[in-house]
Amino acid sequence: MPADRLSTGIVSVDRLLDGGLETDSLTEIYGEGGSGKTLFCLDVAVRVAREGRWVFYIDTEGVSVDRLRAVAGDGLDRILKRFLLSTPTNLEEQERAVATACALAREGKRPVGLLVVDSGTHFYRLSLSGPDEDDARQALSLGVADLVVTSLKAHVPAILTNQVWRSVRDGTLEPLGGSFLNHAAKTILRFDRLPGNRRRVVLVKHRSLPEGSADFRITPTGLEGP
Repeated sequence: MPADRLSTGIVSVDRLLDGGLETDSLTEIYGEGGSGKTLFCLDVAVRVAREGRWVFYIDTEGVSVDRLRAVAGDGLDRILKRFLLSTPTNLEEQERAVATACALAREGKRPVGLLVVDSGTHFYRLSLSGPDEDDARQALSLGVADLVVTSLKAHVPAILTNQVWRSVRDGTLEPLGGSFLNHAAKTILRFDRLPGNRRRVVLVKHRSLPEGSADFRITPTGLEGP
């Protein structure tokens, strides 16, 4: 039986994903800065909160309040009542925030509809090539594992956005986090910048769907299909 889906609200992306994000697994989103990763997360989060379900949003880079207001429209106050935002300032705080959000989701006392960690590798990247790299890798792995287990047990979709590095060998953009993160995520989406306000979502990995792509546009009030 296929997993349930959470509609993204973007027709082209939902068509690519056969209805939307799977609700029992982790979705990894990676891409260069400005490719639309955070805007996508905010759009989906607002959609979930508008339907009366809770969103646990862990933000490591600074969510734009103006953008959230533009997406939410007149319903911002009502949406914020279902929007639990955490803003960790280091990897240790991020680990605690993820653990708390996952525990609340598994507890089941409130209808949780989405878990978001944006960006999941921001603080991890700052530790690379330093004395704390091994500890950072372990903390990242524990947080990802918690998201995977929670999504599977509580049937709550989880999104983790990821930063990229450029391969010296062939110049391609690759996601951070290594093989563990790529294995843990059952869906991997790459976001590409196109001219103007156009963006492209590339389905890099899915447990039941073929690779493919879909385009969308960034508008003042959210994301739309082409």
